[in-house]
Amino acid sequence: MYIGSTSERGLHQTVFDVVGRAVNEVLAGRASAVDVTLTPDGGVRVADDGPGVPVEAAGDPGGPGLETLLTQMHPGEEPGGRRAVAMSLFGVGPCVTNALSSRLTAEVRREGVHWVQEYARGVALTSPTSAGPATRSGTIIAFWPDTDIFETTECSFDVLAERFRELAFLNRGLDISLTDERTPGASRSVRCRFPGGARDFVAFLDEQAGAPVHPDVIGFEREDPRLAGTVEVALRWRSSHDERLKSYANSEPTPYGGTHTAGFREGVAAAVNAHVRERRLLTETAPAPDLNVDQISDGLTAVVSVKLDRPEFSGSKRGVLGGAAVRASVAEAVREYLATWLERHPEQAAAIIGRITQDAGQD
Repeated sequence: MYIGSTSERGLHQTVFDVVGRAVNEVLAGRASAVDVTLTPDGGVRVADDGPGVPVEAAGDPGGPGLETLLTQMHPGEEPGGRRAVAMSLFGVGPCVTNALSSRLTAEVRREGVHWVQEYARGVALTSPTSAGPATRSGTIIAFWPDTDIFETTECSFDVLAERFRELAFLNRGLDISLTDERTPGASRSVRCRFPGGARDFVAFLDEQAGAPVHPDVIGFEREDPRLAGTVEVALRWRSSHDERLKSYANSEPTPYGGTHTAGFREGVAAAVNAHVRERRLLTETAPAPDLNVDQISDGLTAVVSVKLDRPEFSGSKRGVLGGAAVRASVAEAVREYLATWLERHPEQAAAIIGRITQDAGQD
């Protein structure tokens, strides 16, 4: 139950349970990068260059220690709040991956010592053992999913790359790479690092879509005490007719939307309609009728990401975000920013309004 299934989806969750700890080391400023490798012998190796997991055998008080992390269901509260990514389904972390692996090896380089420990199906084969001095720091966890448990133990490079790319778009400070060494002579890799954040995400989503109506991706990030968090939004209209809206709460996908997407749509509609009314762009007499949300969303690519100290989700799968304050704050932020942007970019604004009103049948 802790990984959702024993299919490929559950297999990938074992990877995410280990990667999540390393990602949060980067987001907390303790590491600079995460490297994930699919090895030729069917294993997965996750490495970071952080300070290294504390080791109980060394009397390290920095806890939770390595053995606790790999064997206990709740080694402590998973990093929470807006500055962390929760990749485990139930916050249990690497211990589940360890239990579901035929073999797992942990290497820790910390405070000048290189520590090694091995496990089989969650049971320690050795205590953490010093393997000599270390000139650098970091943690490497390599594991081999148990073939007696999983329907397949072959991870999909594309599925993992998509999720890591998504995390890097949503967290500007993240640098994560994925390398596939399973096919001799045909290694492939991808590095995910996007300083432009959600703007880069929209540009990426638009690569295979229709031509953009305006060159600039509109985007901003704002902190709001009412949210106890931040909102980041990016959007651009295209010549195609479908709406492409991706939404996230604390870097988790919200496929069924919620208050953040409702607020986004309200804010966009308010800004566009205000701009249209001020310039009498629909009719020669005021007040002009409002364009509806569906008309305005036609051809829109957008990313809406909120990061909250205390997110409220609806449903067991956390696919819908709640919170009335979220809706009001996102709507206000989008309305204010987009209204200003349209005012300051008259040529691009004219192209956007022309695209919307043409398809709305209003010339």
